[in-house]
Amino acid sequence: MHTLTLLSFLFFTGLVALITWRITRRDDHSSTSGFFLAGRSLTFPLIAGSLLMTNLSTEQMVGLNGSAFSDGLSVMAWEVVAVIALVALALFFLPRFLRSGIATVPQLLEIRFDRGTQLICNIIFLIAYAVILLPIILYSGAIGLQGMLDLQSLTGIQSDTVLLWLTVWIVGIIGSIYALFGGLRTVAVSDTLNCIGLLIGGFVVVYFGLQAVSDSGGVLAGWDILKDSNPDKLNSIGGSDQQVPFFTLFTGVLLINVFYWTTNQQIIQRTFAAKNLAEGQKGVLLTGLFKLLGPLYLVLPGIIAYHLYADQGIKADEAYGHLVFNVLPAPLTGFFAAVMVGAILSSFNSALNSTTTLFSLGMYKSVLKKDASEEEVVKSSKVFGWIMAVFAMILAPLLAGQDSLFGYLQKMNAIYFIPILAVVLVGLLTRRVPAMAAKIALVGGCLLIFAGYFIPPFNKLPEIMHEFHFVTLIFVLLVAMMLLVGKLRPRREAWTHQDVGAVDLTPWKGAIPAGAVLVVLVIAIYAAFAG
Repeated sequence: MHTLTLLSFLFFTGLVALITWRITRRDDHSSTSGFFLAGRSLTFPLIAGSLLMTNLSTEQMVGLNGSAFSDGLSVMAWEVVAVIALVALALFFLPRFLRSGIATVPQLLEIRFDRGTQLICNIIFLIAYAVILLPIILYSGAIGLQGMLDLQSLTGIQSDTVLLWLTVWIVGIIGSIYALFGGLRTVAVSDTLNCIGLLIGGFVVVYFGLQAVSDSGGVLAGWDILKDSNPDKLNSIGGSDQQVPFFTLFTGVLLINVFYWTTNQQIIQRTFAAKNLAEGQKGVLLTGLFKLLGPLYLVLPGIIAYHLYADQGIKADEAYGHLVFNVLPAPLTGFFAAVMVGAILSSFNSALNSTTTLFSLGMYKSVLKKDASEEEVVKSSKVFGWIMAVFAMILAPLLAGQDSLFGYLQKMNAIYFIPILAVVLVGLLTRRVPAMAAKIALVGGCLLIFAGYFIPPFNKLPEIMHEFHFVTLIFVLLVAMMLLVGKLRPRREAWTHQDVGAVDLTPWKGAIPAGAVLVVLVIAIYAAFAG
């Protein structure tokens, strides 16, 4: 069984790599536009596939199913509420981003405020990606693969620590090669191929999982048994003792989703590479449609695993890998493990590609060597990328021992998500708020949320009012502060948003109706499972 699993894993992994190379081997990887923005050539299927796969790594598959193992269906908020944020991206943010012709979010802040604001935002992103995002992707990927492929038995390595370090480094090196030698289009193509496999594999896991629940009595019988035996796990309304209480959907959960899908460089860089606004909007809204399916393959398997293994002492973040290994036939286990490796590589190489973009365009070209040639900028990105990759591979195994991987990720992300979102929103919606206000909000916001999480006695406040309400309070304070400074010390001249002519800004005619339908479906899903 192990041999068949391993062979199918190697076959599907190699197949995606071969197809990606064949499609992208003649791409321009020497210029900054070609390397960082795919020559602004991405159409809506590639945008949707890349957005989905950048998001759906093992911190989602393993972490969110682990949260569902503990709390049930209420954690679907991270998938379903994301649709609201994607509609906002398509209708409000993306037209403004493409009008500016930017490659990074900090570049927008330079256009709106000044170079100092851009530099601060760049540094915040780089620190966050190095310390939070890249290590979590590698660690969660290693944990997921160990469970799915039973790597201890397969390799004969009995030490959990040694196996964890080895898996992290292998995945990290392969992901770095994709990101640092291929550029954004290579990432987008491999993402789209893996996206197809992930969606197929995700639903196959649910199919065999429900079969296991019913003891081969059929999928519908398995669903009925699951509903009857675990009704509390299938309630979309989160209780106060759960990770996502219902009322936090309207505060911190919404804000974190809005940042993640509208101003997080790792995610939206592929939308900057859209061929035109219409293709970008189609790709973003198609991603929203796929996110509505997320609860089926990102939450339901965790509930199935709870039903099957709750009495076996399985840890929450080990539940998904355990389910996959036990319910899938050997060839399909190898296929799904290959898809999961693709998901890990997708998130890792996307994050690494965005990290190198931020460094090369925001620091190397703007600060360290202003007269650098195109080739020098691309070369600097590759050198810096390897440094960041090695740092992440060293840090990742040190994350072992977190109670909830997904909960830890959302908590840490809020430290920088909230201040950057506040500055971007105020920047786009006002004309006279000065750069000083943006700088205070960026630095002060990160420090306030960090203190609220980790420094006594300030860390009592998130416990009293829930951490998601706490970060919303900080967001409101930052916006109010910036508006006040704008009244007291306004810019001398009102900022005007210029169209640089990077792409055609004609919107897709179906964008508003499609967005409205997606919002209605979000409400309907919550209503259908409200207990």
